[in-house]
Amino acid sequence: MSAGARYEYRPKPNLTPPPPRHYNNAIVIRGFIALDDYAIVQTGGKQYRVSAGDTIRVESIAGDIGDTVELTDVRMVSADGRVALGTPRVEGARVVAEISESGKGKKIVVFKYKSKVRYRRKKGHRQRYTDLTVTDIIA
Repeated sequence: MSAGARYEYRPKPNLTPPPPRHYNNAIVIRGFIALDDYAIVQTGGKQYRVSAGDTIRVESIAGDIGDTVELTDVRMVSADGRVALGTPRVEGARVVAEISESGKGKKIVVFKYKSKVRYRRKKGHRQRYTDLTVTDIIA
């Protein structure tokens, strides 16, 4: 900085945009966006976005490791660039998955407490889960 200058000159930062990359469910190929096949299924009161090969952790489902499970409550399917929305379900659509693991989740402690009345209750809980590996999406 010179003796009489109050401000220093700083060049502007490089503001060029980053190169295109993979989006959440799409791949850019020569300027066109190619969508992956995916589905939105509901099980255990929750909705999951799944593609073939994905592993999801859901609420406990009856079955042994290696068994095949069909999830028929499919809310939306995107296949071959076309999207099918259900009202509330997509008719005839199902997701085929294989049970890869099952067990209990991390323990949580439920502690109830009221001051000045000596009321204390401690209880633990471990939620059961099943890991599913999606093998196929049938639209």
